Amino acid sequence: MRRFRRGRPNAVPDAQRRVRRSPLLFTAPIVLLVLLTAVLGWEIVRANMTAEARADWPWRLQLLDMEPLGSLLAVAAGAVLARAQYARTVRPILGWRADWKTGHLRGGVPEWQVGLLNGGSHTAVVEEYACRVVLRGGSPSGPGDAGAPWTDVPGAAEVLTAAGLTVGEDFQLVTFGNFPLMGAGTNETTLLGAFSPRFVDEVEALYVRVRVVDVVGDSHERVLDALKGARSTAYRRPAL
Repeated sequence: MRRFRRGRPNAVPDAQRRVRRSPLLFTAPIVLLVLLTAVLGWEIVRANMTAEARADWPWRLQLLDMEPLGSLLAVAAGAVLARAQYARTVRPILGWRADWKTGHLRGGVPEWQVGLLNGGSHTAVVEEYACRVVLRGGSPSGPGDAGAPWTDVPGAAEVLTAAGLTVGEDFQLVTFGNFPLMGAGTNETTLLGAFSPRFVDEVEALYVRVRVVDVVGDSHERVLDALKGARSTAYRRPAL
């Protein structure tokens, strides 16, 4: 049985997080609600002043009658709450699955295939996709250091080939751009990459950062280690 070294120094947290809200569909209703609340405060202060005081500037300035103002406030508050509830309902749930299989690398060798899926109820679109390579035994200032910058797929492939790994034989990475991730109803897994046993031995970690935008314009991000579990799972050549 093949023995793997375990451990992930400087591991990156992989919990999904929301990184941006839609300025139009989130910020605008909040700003409107704050403005209407300020107007309500102004009108309440005016209503509690004497008629003589309201005759002087600036207290004679009436922005809105209390009745339509109350209706507008109710509508704005309802819109903010409804938007928050709907955004929670349609948010994507980014996950991944991996296993030792064959089919994408030359030679029919066992390969660690990693796929991305969206467990949410609605489609999300990939708006940003980046990789970070951590080579096993890399120097603190080298390209394989855990503090190395994020790069695109060609940049990651350049680091890997410089380390002696071969595209199509040791690894295969997929590039994404404005790619739709279907909702959970399709049970569809999108391939992120395939990696040979040699790759698993020589690369400490391959982090993939996926950022998607949902149907309400919010952006969500998850960072995953494509090699997580590869060393703790014994591989075998699948039956053809």
